[in-house]
Amino acid sequence: MASSGNRRAAAGAASTPHAIAAPAIPAPPRVGEQIQRLRAERRMTLEDLSRAAGVSKSMLSEIERDKANPTIAVAWRLTNALGVSLDSLFAPQKTPEAIAVAGPHEIPTLSGHDAKYQLRVWGPIELAGKFEWYELTLQSGGALVSNAHEPGTREHLTVLQGSIEIEAAGTTRRLKAADTARYVADEPHAIRNAGKGEAKALLVVIHG
Repeated sequence: MASSGNRRAAAGAASTPHAIAAPAIPAPPRVGEQIQRLRAERRMTLEDLSRAAGVSKSMLSEIERDKANPTIAVAWRLTNALGVSLDSLFAPQKTPEAIAVAGPHEIPTLSGHDAKYQLRVWGPIELAGKFEWYELTLQSGGALVSNAHEPGTREHLTVLQGSIEIEAAGTTRRLKAADTARYVADEPHAIRNAGKGEAKALLVVIHG
């Protein structure tokens, strides 16, 4: 027979209500990532969007990296410049496919006709502004001249064909096929065809 002490303990345990688990709070939307994706889809640079929205380039860079949250007024200006509604920043992202295949016609190509270059954008849009890679083709006399990227950005270029000249940080180096150059890209820099025939290279940009 159970003692009175044991009976009281059992009764107390039976009367204790079960703890109710707090509802899971979903993670807030990554607004900066959405802005960066929308900008990349429109092939706009940070400077392009900064100018169109009237938002400083440094602030826009902080927002895209989710290091700063935009006010409603800033978000409104950005979405207007991107040509989308404000609620598109909070739209859920699609679940990525296990294996996504892009055909040749789906690879964006940027052409600088006067500068005699062509950039094929091999990197996915969602990595734009973070980690990008391109196939760069330079015609004879062609050059890809760039303004400074974000602080800490570096570029890595491997020559696949021809001869290429890199100008960065006040230094110029000439490369031949299979050479790789790694250089600072947070100040003005240039990639030029140093030969008489067509030149090709793999260009990787790692943003700061």
